[in-house]
Amino acid sequence: MTDLSKPVNDVDEGPSASKTLTDTALSDSWIDICALSELPHDAGVAALLNENTSEETQLALFLPTDSDRVYAISNFDPFSDANVLARGIVCSIGNEIAVASPIHKEHFCLTTGKCFEDNTVAVATYPTKIHQGRVFVHANPVALSGEA
Repeated sequence: MTDLSKPVNDVDEGPSASKTLTDTALSDSWIDICALSELPHDAGVAALLNENTSEETQLALFLPTDSDRVYAISNFDPFSDANVLARGIVCSIGNEIAVASPIHKEHFCLTTGKCFEDNTVAVATYPTKIHQGRVFVHANPVALSGEA
C-alpha cells in the first residue's frame, strides 16, 4: 500500500478533475496519494492514509475506463470484516458504477458507498481531485445521508 501523506494547500480542479466537492475551500486535508498514471483502469488499488496514527485508514481507489474521475472508498468490506474492496470487480448496476466485493459479492456504489443488496449498509467515500497528473484524496470521508 502507498502512504504518500503529503498535505497540499494549492490543488487546482482543472478540466479533468474529479468533481466530488462543490466549491470547498482547500486545506491541509488533501493528501497526495499517487500519480494518475499509476492507477490501472477498471481495477482497484489499495492506499493507506495517515500511516501509524490513530487516523490510519485503508482506501480503495478506482479509475473506470469511461471516466476521468477517480473514486475513493473505504477498503473495508463490512460483510466479511476484511480490507478487500480494492480487489473487487468494477461493474455497473443500472446507471451507477460499483465494485463487487471479492468475498461475498455485495456491490457498493462508488459514488455514495451504499450497498445495493442491503440499503442499511454503506462504506465511506472520500472526495478526490486530480492536479498536475497527481491524485489527491481528502482526509475526511463524505457524510452519508442522514449523518450530521
